[in-house]
Amino acid sequence: MRPIQKITSLVATAILVAGGLAFAGAAPAQAKPLGFKQMNSCGTSSARGFARCMAVVRTTVTSLTSGASVSAAAATPSGLSPANLQSAYKLPSSSAGSGKTIAIVDAYDDPNAEADLGVYRSYFGLSACTTANGCFKKVSQTGSTTSLPAKNGGWAQEISLDIDMVSAICPNCKILLVEAKSASFANLGAAVNEAAALGATAISNSYGGSDASDSSYGSYYNHPGIAVTASSGDDGYGASYPASSHYVTAVGGTTLKTSSTTRGWSETAWSGAGSGCSAYNTALSGAASFSTGCSRRAEADVSAVADPATGVSVYDSYAYQGYSGWLTFGGTSASAPIIAAVYGLAGNAASIDNNYPYTHSSGLFDVTSGSNGSCSTSQWCNARAGWDGPTGLGTPNGVSAF
Repeated sequence: MRPIQKITSLVATAILVAGGLAFAGAAPAQAKPLGFKQMNSCGTSSARGFARCMAVVRTTVTSLTSGASVSAAAATPSGLSPANLQSAYKLPSSSAGSGKTIAIVDAYDDPNAEADLGVYRSYFGLSACTTANGCFKKVSQTGSTTSLPAKNGGWAQEISLDIDMVSAICPNCKILLVEAKSASFANLGAAVNEAAALGATAISNSYGGSDASDSSYGSYYNHPGIAVTASSGDDGYGASYPASSHYVTAVGGTTLKTSSTTRGWSETAWSGAGSGCSAYNTALSGAASFSTGCSRRAEADVSAVADPATGVSVYDSYAYQGYSGWLTFGGTSASAPIIAAVYGLAGNAASIDNNYPYTHSSGLFDVTSGSNGSCSTSQWCNARAGWDGPTGLGTPNGVSAF
């Protein structure tokens, strides 16, 4: 084999194996995983009153045989595909969701959002979702389609992740992208209110900051008849807002792999998934019978894949830190829009509240192993039967829990 062919083969093999499973039917490696490096798209901290996005992108993968690291950016997808996600969560994605609108709230502008969405949907054989056909709409927090926020590469990665996950789970849903002018809770909250005013069925919030009180920000997330989801965080044990709000569905994270079980997939708690007890906000009434151990609001409620080691395919052309094209993402920024889109598939948001999964937990895959750190009360950071902090009640098994 000539040297250039060997290098090309190594890169292709490393990306395929690290991705685990690019498409339904592809065979992931079952040996020990390749090493990889990752980057938090919006940094690792935020000032009080501000949030950071929860997207985590794989930046390199490392060969087991040579130890060489290669870029994780690729010409073709290497993470989980729409078909993989629909299979893992037993979703009626091809037949449900028509007429529903999933809103994505993020900070700053992704100038390539619609074009990149077109690449993702075309590659995976999903119907076009454009401004022209009425499926896609991008507005500012004031509803303007022309006066948009400043561009930002890190948040553009977040936006691409969010709209691709909505497409993967609910390709028949419309997508409304509302861009806040900054990452302050005041501006992100104004964007949530705008999404609600524009008729969203569900609103996904893939960002978070330190635990905060609903007396300060809760009015932004209190929209009866609209399912509002929020990422639980990517830093392991410790509550995050708005996931700790009484008014949202807090979405934790898992590691998702193929298996020989009847389901065909297995899940464990992702080590980065946020969890904890709010110091401020009222507990959900539905959680009372699940022994959360929290006197106030416990997070998370439900979960979905978030581990970048078993991450999802995303297309983003607005280069950030040198990365663009097909990338593999994790973080609870992946799981929050997945669950928002499941609410869209279920079509019940107008008549339910965020207690609903607690009274319909039989419609979830219970995740019973894995941990996100150390804590004084075991279920706050260790997966177990029933409710636990990192994965909540579990992951979707169809749509009956939503």
